[in-house]
Amino acid sequence: MIALTRMRLAGFVHGGRVTAPLITVLAVLFVLYSGGPSPAAAAYSYSAACLFPILAWLTKLVLDTEPDAQRRLARLAVGPVREAAAGLLAATVLAVGVCALGMLAPWPFRAIRGPEPGSLEPSLPAGVLLGVLAHLLAVVAAVALGALASRAVTRRILPGVAILVSGSILTVVLGLSGSIAPWLAPPVMATSRALSGRAAPSAADLTILVVWAALWCAVVLTGYGRLRRDRS
Repeated sequence: MIALTRMRLAGFVHGGRVTAPLITVLAVLFVLYSGGPSPAAAAYSYSAACLFPILAWLTKLVLDTEPDAQRRLARLAVGPVREAAAGLLAATVLAVGVCALGMLAPWPFRAIRGPEPGSLEPSLPAGVLLGVLAHLLAVVAAVALGALASRAVTRRILPGVAILVSGSILTVVLGLSGSIAPWLAPPVMATSRALSGRAAPSAADLTILVVWAALWCAVVLTGYGRLRRDRS
């Protein structure tokens, strides 16, 4: 499975498909962090929310790079579970790399500051750790959404793009404060609100966000696995 993951990563990078999402990421980070300093937790929560649709798009591109015939041969060689897991692992590795870039990007711009005296804002180290959590929650949700929009499930380009775009939009709309069904979307917006408040979120709030993300991704990836098995 590791060899298959490496092959898919190499094919994605060497084939040039990484160029468009990389340019988009750099443009988004430049706009995001060139407006002045802000607390670490808030800045990173915005970064995670902005990177979410790009990471979902990146996942779809990674999973769609391999030709269908080659993917079927890989299924025969390593088994359907390992073959599917290799694609998800490749997408996750790239998404984590993008998030690492997002975590490092604000420092050259001096866009991260410590808490103001007398405020309840988390300390700088705590804010960075909360930022890591926000990006990790965005990664798992984006990989799940991108996988559901991949060609192995949708078979055609248009349905995949529709799932990707509508999923990204609904994540924002359903994640707004006062939404009637926030649980239908991953907690990307909820995490951003929790981390951008004046005080650090409680352990209970963070636990809810992690469990929410885990359950949402489990449901989506289960659907992805079943659809992929039926349509491959």
